[in-house]
Amino acid sequence: MNTRSLLDQLLSSGKELLQGQNTAPSNQAAPTRPNTALNGLLGSIGGGALGGGIISLLMSSKKARKVGGNVITYGGLAALGVVAYKAYSNWQNNNQHRGQVESSPAYTPAQPQTVDRVSPTVMEEHSQAILRAIICAAKADGHIDERERQLIDDAIAKLTQEPQLQLWFQQELRKPLDPAELARAAKTPEIAAEMYLASILVVDEESYMERVYLDELARQLQLAPTLKAELEAQAIAHLS
Repeated sequence: MNTRSLLDQLLSSGKELLQGQNTAPSNQAAPTRPNTALNGLLGSIGGGALGGGIISLLMSSKKARKVGGNVITYGGLAALGVVAYKAYSNWQNNNQHRGQVESSPAYTPAQPQTVDRVSPTVMEEHSQAILRAIICAAKADGHIDERERQLIDDAIAKLTQEPQLQLWFQQELRKPLDPAELARAAKTPEIAAEMYLASILVVDEESYMERVYLDELARQLQLAPTLKAELEAQAIAHLS
């Protein structure tokens, strides 16, 4: 399956939507959110950054949100790969300095193998995991009904002529939400980081159910709290 191509189209459509929604009406104030790193990320790019095309259908029943910040400066998978690479590298280096990993002077942490730095074959594995994370995050508030599923199926059919990929997407959309099962798609720590980043971009920070889901996903992905915080910080720095 060519999941990478489909995922690139979804991410690019989200960028285009953000360009169209980035300016709020002058007579309408933007909503106030708690000043936290994660809420800063969600407020600047959450939903809108991945809100175009199929993603907007996945989020069609969510409460409308004002989108601030700048458009993603990278395209498609490159954005997630660059951010995950930077975050994971920083986390490795910080752990080494704290003595949490091997501290021999000759030791050099392995370079993170994020989606932008792997072979096409491995990139497909990353892409499937990231797209699964997006689909699950969109289902976290339980809003997708059968009518919306059909709309999504129809839209996917227009983006890819690959029957196997269409069927795969349909099956993922209809699966019961299970963070533990989803986390098994993270075959490497880098994939886990990318899946978490993608999930952040889709959840609604004002939804209790979705925030609980995001916390549980991080736990199932076995993300260290310091890595989780680094991913959120780097996402703000590079995607907003």
